[in-house]
Amino acid sequence: MRMRYMILVLILVTAWGCAPKLKLFSSATDPLAEYTLQGEGDAKIVLVNVNGFLQDQPSKGLLRSKPGAVQELVSQLRRAAKDEAVKAVVVKINSPGGTTTASDIIYRELMKHREKTGQAVVALMMDVAASGGYYTALAADTIIAHPTTLTGSVGVIFVRPKVVGLMDKIGVDVEVSKSGEDKDMGSPFSPATEKERKLFQDIIDDMAARFYAVVRERRQPTEQAFATIRTARVFTAAQAKQLGLVDKIGYMDDAFAEARKLAKVDEARVVAYRRDQYPDDNPYNTMSAAEPGKASLLNVEAGHLLPPKAGFYYLWNPGW
Repeated sequence: MRMRYMILVLILVTAWGCAPKLKLFSSATDPLAEYTLQGEGDAKIVLVNVNGFLQDQPSKGLLRSKPGAVQELVSQLRRAAKDEAVKAVVVKINSPGGTTTASDIIYRELMKHREKTGQAVVALMMDVAASGGYYTALAADTIIAHPTTLTGSVGVIFVRPKVVGLMDKIGVDVEVSKSGEDKDMGSPFSPATEKERKLFQDIIDDMAARFYAVVRERRQPTEQAFATIRTARVFTAAQAKQLGLVDKIGYMDDAFAEARKLAKVDEARVVAYRRDQYPDDNPYNTMSAAEPGKASLLNVEAGHLLPPKAGFYYLWNPGW
């Protein structure tokens, strides 16, 4: 019995040494490497992805974490900036937005990259590029929406969970001592006063004004179009083009063609920066690090199971 056990262990060890290494968690600490996705030539177009909820904090799951959207984007832009063969960047966006700060940082980093390197930037919208996702796209030289994209939602939402009603039902109270009358404004343990609502609305209006200013500067909509845009509704690709929010409606190949045109090159390789190599890689792959063994427990992001964190967001989330 002991001998059979040892033989089994030996077989497993040998098989493991010959088999591809299985990574149970994202290899977020591995360095980025360049992989060609399609095309030929010395010139390069870098494809970067901006996906999901935009935040500057790592995305934490039950058993793993991965870099936040800001960290991932900046890492890839810095690598692209060091490569003289890179002539353009295509930013593929599939995001409903996120925190006001993360959205603004991503926009600024893309603007800085354009100004510093002279590389053209093309934004390609996928399913959703709304609110902070659209804010990101505003940094591009050209914005292309997929025919089925939803975009817009130009505005701010302030989210603050309230538990005061529940506390009344279960007979629990919270006593607060404070240094100033507005120190606990927005507390989930007490109903909002009219003064608090006014103070928060002032903050919301100020942050919305920043978003509006960027839209006006980068897109220069007519006053009639801007009046519709500032309702903060979402638009189809066709509606967005009519309002001047996007330049073109097209597909990924159209985005690469636009990047070549802006960069004034006839041929260019489309490359991506990954931490892992993928067999049969292509531009529709949105991951930079492998996450095999898609067991649901390992891949559920705990934040999606909880009530939204209080804060100000450039975000469109009809699930709330």
